[in-house]
Amino acid sequence: MTSAPPVLPLTGLSRSGVILLTLAGATVVALGMSSFRSILAPVLFTLVLGIVANPLRTWIVGRGLPRGLGTIAVILVVVAGLSGFFLVLTIAGAQFLTLLPQYTDELDSLVANFGVWLSSLGIGTDQVETITAGLDPGAILTWGEGLLGGVFGLVGGLVIIVSMLIVMAADATYIPTVLKQLGDKQAHLVKAIGGYAVNVRRYMVVTALLGLAQGFLNTTALLIMQVPGAVLWGIVAFVCSFIPNIGYFIAIIPPVVFGLLVGGVPVAIAVIVIYAIINAIIQTVIQPRVLRTAVSLSQTITFFSVLFWAAVLGPMGAILAVPLTLLARAILIDSNPSASYWAPALGDIKDTKVLLRDEDAAAKAERATAKAQRSAAKTGSLAKKASS
Repeated sequence: MTSAPPVLPLTGLSRSGVILLTLAGATVVALGMSSFRSILAPVLFTLVLGIVANPLRTWIVGRGLPRGLGTIAVILVVVAGLSGFFLVLTIAGAQFLTLLPQYTDELDSLVANFGVWLSSLGIGTDQVETITAGLDPGAILTWGEGLLGGVFGLVGGLVIIVSMLIVMAADATYIPTVLKQLGDKQAHLVKAIGGYAVNVRRYMVVTALLGLAQGFLNTTALLIMQVPGAVLWGIVAFVCSFIPNIGYFIAIIPPVVFGLLVGGVPVAIAVIVIYAIINAIIQTVIQPRVLRTAVSLSQTITFFSVLFWAAVLGPMGAILAVPLTLLARAILIDSNPSASYWAPALGDIKDTKVLLRDEDAAAKAERATAKAQRSAAKTGSLAKKASS
């Protein structure tokens, strides 16, 4: 049994001083990461993709085939997946730019009615004009063109991803042996890294499969309701499925708007109801049951992580929020036995659930005892009155 490495105490600092120093250090790290987001985001994305694809290498090597073949297979699979996704994203963006001008008149009318409604609420004319200006079809089209240009701008990021993937895949050949070497002196760290790889792989694969199911169901429902751009909104739903809590609200806005344009309020309400049902079944019922302990993060931490990583790394940070938070947890908490007591506060509540059940049972027994005592006292009082 290896002992944990010694921890150097921060002498002369109070608890509040340690907290402030930690927050200051975290702020500096976050600002530094944000400054290099154009490089750091693709590298971290490559790391996650490499972890997800690594079982393919393990399977090939386990069959007695050369390790180099496993490395090539990982690279080809990831590159093919990225190329396909990039192509679909480009087609979807082009479809959006083609679709929007066809409904300019309807959107103008909808924005005008929205402005009248805002005025009826007592909002000033200047404020109404400011709000509706952002909803102008021309402004939205300009934003869409900029977004599509941003997609093409990802080519530079793809170069980094592919280059990093090649070197990471080559170095990954030695990772199992390196971890064995580290295991003699850093057993807890090695265990935390192994657990992180398993958990993030399971999270990404399950989220992708459920996101595909969600996108397919949404697309089918929108096609039945004849909402324009049904396939496009299905793709948006798939991408947004990787953004916990917030992604659903991002994905539902475009189909609701276009449903309102072509079918009025009834179609818009139908889209909201169907999206809510599909999201509730997949992300609220199925996903937590399948993942279980793979993502031991509280809802509050998960929600905050999306906001935090999006601010630090941009849109890619929102998509990678859970894997990056799990990585930080593995390094700072799981690898350090002296910090394990923080795990329940972050969302690892296996033991907490047991304690909660015991507390509920004890409270229930206490209430039953108190009720029995009150009943006995009441019976004794009535008997005393009857005897007198």
